[in-house]
Amino acid sequence: MFRLKAPFKPTPAQKEAIEKLVKNLKTGQKHHVLLGVTGCGKTFLMANLIERMKRPALVISPNKTLCAQTYQEFKEFFPENAVNFFVSYYDYYQPEAYIPQTDTYIEKDAKINEEIDRLRHAAVQDVLTRDDVIVVASVSCIYNIGSPKDYQKVSLEIKRGKKIKRKDFLEHLIALGYQRNDYEFLPATFRIRGNAVEIFLVTGKEILRVEFFGEEIEKISIAEASLNPKYKILNTKYLLYPAHFWVTPQERLKIALENIKLELQERLKELKKKKKFLEAQRLEQRTNYDLEMIEETGYCHGIENYSRHLEFRKPGEPPFTLLDYFQKDPLIFIDESHLTIPQLRAMAHQDRSRKETLIEYGFRLPSCIDNRPLTFEEFDKKVKQIIYVSATPDEYEKRKATKKFIVEELIRPTGLLEPSVEIRPTKNQVRDLIEEIKKRREKRQRTLVLTLTKRLAEALADYLQKEEIPCQWLHGEVKTLERPQILKELREGKYDVLVGINLLREGLDLPEVALIGILDADKEGFLRSETTLIQIMGRAARHPEGHVILYADKITKSMKRAIEEVKRRRKIQMEYNKKYNIYPKPVVKPIREWPFASKKEVALEFWMIKDIKLLEKEMKEAAKNLDFERAAQIRDLIREIEKKKIN
Repeated sequence: MFRLKAPFKPTPAQKEAIEKLVKNLKTGQKHHVLLGVTGCGKTFLMANLIERMKRPALVISPNKTLCAQTYQEFKEFFPENAVNFFVSYYDYYQPEAYIPQTDTYIEKDAKINEEIDRLRHAAVQDVLTRDDVIVVASVSCIYNIGSPKDYQKVSLEIKRGKKIKRKDFLEHLIALGYQRNDYEFLPATFRIRGNAVEIFLVTGKEILRVEFFGEEIEKISIAEASLNPKYKILNTKYLLYPAHFWVTPQERLKIALENIKLELQERLKELKKKKKFLEAQRLEQRTNYDLEMIEETGYCHGIENYSRHLEFRKPGEPPFTLLDYFQKDPLIFIDESHLTIPQLRAMAHQDRSRKETLIEYGFRLPSCIDNRPLTFEEFDKKVKQIIYVSATPDEYEKRKATKKFIVEELIRPTGLLEPSVEIRPTKNQVRDLIEEIKKRREKRQRTLVLTLTKRLAEALADYLQKEEIPCQWLHGEVKTLERPQILKELREGKYDVLVGINLLREGLDLPEVALIGILDADKEGFLRSETTLIQIMGRAARHPEGHVILYADKITKSMKRAIEEVKRRRKIQMEYNKKYNIYPKPVVKPIREWPFASKKEVALEFWMIKDIKLLEKEMKEAAKNLDFERAAQIRDLIREIEKKKIN
C-alpha cells in the first residue's frame, strides 16, 4: 500500500527505534511514545512506521506552520500515495459571541481561504476512497464536519448510458452546492458547452466533462485543471461528492426542518415563561429566517448550528469528525504532543462556554451546543492506537504509555550536538544581541529571536531593520499560507533574523539557524517553561555551531532543568560520536518550494499553466468584460513568468 521513497536508509539507531515501535504496536497496546530529539529524523521514523504497519495515518500537529512543513516532508516520502493537508480554512475567524455585561453581540466574522477549503475536501474524499492515505492535520480535525454517510449518500453517481434529463442533472449539481458560472470557471462551479456540462471539482484538481445525447449520458471524461484541459475518457462510473459539508438528503431534510421548528416552539415557551420576551422575539426571527433559507437553497449562514438535527444525532451525542471518514482505523500520531494534547483538551470546553451564553440570551437554539469539537474523552475513545511524538513528552503521555512503551531516539544521524548554552544579563540585551547577530551574518548564518509579546516582536523586527539587518517577524496574525514562505525566505537568505513568540519552537526545520536569542528568559510561565525552553533551544541543534543565549537576571527552576537536560543529551551524542568515530556535519536539506505561497487571488487554473499566449488571451478577455482587477492580476503573473525565464 505505502511505498516510502527516501534518498537515505535508516541509521542503526533509527532502525533500532523503528523495530521497537513496530514490535510495540503489534502487541495491540493503545498508547506509545516516541521521544525524539530535534534532528533525529522523527518524520522519517513516522514514515517508516506507516510503511511497515500498512495502515492509513492521521498526523495531528499543534500549529499550521508545523503542519505545513510536515505535510511537505510526507509528500516527498510518499510521492505515489495520497498525502493530504487538513487545517482550519479560516485566514481570520471571529466566532459568534455575546457579552451580557455590555450588551454586545459579536456576529461571526471570518475570511475563508478557498485554497485550504479545497484541500480539506480533497483530504476527506481520499480518506473515503483510499487505504493508502496520510492526512497531516491541525487540531481542527476533531471539529464537527457532518455525517460521512450523508456526505456519501447525497453524492451523484455519473455513468455512461444513465438515463437522466440534462435539466435534472443540473438540479442535482446545484443541490450538491455547485454553482453555474459560464464566465469565471472556478472550483465548485460548472458551465455548459453545447451538449456538455463541465464541472470544476471542489478539490480544485480536476475538471469533469459530462456529454449528453438526448436524455442519456453519452460520455464521461476527466482532465487536470488548466485553461486547456486534456480530457481522458472514463469507462467507469464517477461519484461526484458535495461541494459543502452538512448536505442532508432531500427526503430527510423536511423531517430535520420540522424537528428544528419543534425545538424552536419549546424554547420560545421556556423564554416567555421566564418573561424573556426580547430573547424570544430575537430567537424566533433569526431561526425562521434560517429555516426559510435552508428550504429555498439547502444552505444558510451558520448552518452548522443546526447540525444535530440535520444529522439526526441525539442531544450530547459526539459530532462527526474527520476520524469518522476513515474506512480503516488510522494510526494516530500526535506530533509535539506536549503542546497538542492541551489544545485537544481545551477545545470543547471553550466552545461550550461561548455557546451557553448565546443560548441564554436568545441568539441560538439549545441544539447549537452539539455543533462542537470532540471532548478529549470522546477523542480518546474513538482512536485505537496513538503514538505521542515529542522531544519533551508531558506526564500524561508518559503515564499512559508506561515506561515499557516509550522509545527514545536521542541520537542524530549527522552527529550534531545539542547547542551550547550561556546566560547573559538583561541590561542592554537588545544591543548585545545585535552584536551577536552581526557575527553570525558574517558567516552567513541565521538567527531566531524569541520575545514575550507580538508587539515586542514587531517593534524589535522594525528596530533591527533600522540597524540594516534584514529581518521579519512571525506570529499568529501572519496568514496560514504565508508562514512557510517566510521560513523559506529565511533559509534562502532574504532575512538574517526571524523574530517571534512561540511559532518558532516545535519542529521547525531550519538548518541555517546557528543562534537563538531568548529575551527575558527568567520570566517564568508558559512561554519560558522547561518544556518550552528545551524546544526553543532545539532550533539551533541542526547547525554545527549551534548556540543559545538566555538573557536573564536570575536562574529560574525551568531554566536550570532545561539547561541540565540539554547538557545530558549533548553528552549522550558526544559519547556516541566518540564510540563510532563520527564527526558532526551540517544538515543538508533542500529548500522546498511552498506550493501555495506565490498564489494571488486569481482563479486557481491560471497558476497551473505557464503558457503566456493563453494567459494573454485570458487577460484581454477579462479587460473586454471590464474586469480590470482580474486582468491586472493575470498581467502580473505573465511578468513573473517572463522574469523567471530571463533569470
